[in-house]
Amino acid sequence: MRLSTVILPIYRWSTEGRKEWERAEALGFHAAYTYDHLAWRTFRDGPWFGAVPTLTAAAATTSRMRLGTLVTSPNFRHPVTLAKDLITLDDVSDGRITLGIGAGGNGFDATTLRRSDEEPWTPRERADHFDEFVPLLDQLLREPSVTYEGTFYAANEARNIPGCVQRPRLPFAVAATGPRGMGLAARYGQAWVTTGDPKLFETGTPEQSVEAIRGQLTKLGTACEAIGRDAAELDKILLTGFTPGRPLESLDAFVDFAGTHFAMGFTEIVLHAPIPDSDFAVDEKVFERIATEGLAQLGH
Repeated sequence: MRLSTVILPIYRWSTEGRKEWERAEALGFHAAYTYDHLAWRTFRDGPWFGAVPTLTAAAATTSRMRLGTLVTSPNFRHPVTLAKDLITLDDVSDGRITLGIGAGGNGFDATTLRRSDEEPWTPRERADHFDEFVPLLDQLLREPSVTYEGTFYAANEARNIPGCVQRPRLPFAVAATGPRGMGLAARYGQAWVTTGDPKLFETGTPEQSVEAIRGQLTKLGTACEAIGRDAAELDKILLTGFTPGRPLESLDAFVDFAGTHFAMGFTEIVLHAPIPDSDFAVDEKVFERIATEGLAQLGH
């Protein structure tokens, strides 16, 4: 099992930002991710910086851990420009970028680029865009020139030379719970990402969450089987912070939580870096103990 972290892009680089990413590497995390939003939830009225420039700076100040988004979505991204940014990031980081990608949701950047009289995409419309977005992005990152005309996106001799440092392209970690998203994870993903079942976060129990996630894993297996792929080929990533319980309350609580999910087949657990006075407020010393001792307690 691997242990990673998410650093929200809320810090000025010259003061706290650089230190957060350097600390993550010093603590030994496998990867450090950031959210790719224009604004997000309770942080909407505070500082929030762009994911791509943040990751570029992080790539220049770190040398070992992997870096990436968790997650990017079609809400405000276009495959052609995103591919160019990703190829550049992969080059600057010397092949350490993972693209976490999902269909996106309602609210915030789902409507930022829309006119006031336009409705947000429905769940079906988000899935339709995602269905086209992921295959086109895959093609753009693999091929030096792409021409494509689809329902939502177009590319006219889009050049992406020299391509990714990682071959044939940088890895995709596809966030999905529904059948169409699972199908994309099975076909294009090197990893699958879940946050659990959001309906259980406030009123469910940890046991119910485990069963819901077990059901998601079964759906992923079915999607892989449908195209003749072994689901064991995909890494399984759990982004914590959205399931019932308090796995970061203590080292013992984390070890119990991580051990349960490791036994289910998860290969990577991602923890939010602590943010005081927020939903991600945890004891800094406990967080550092989990980062440095948690996997050893599990025997990994």
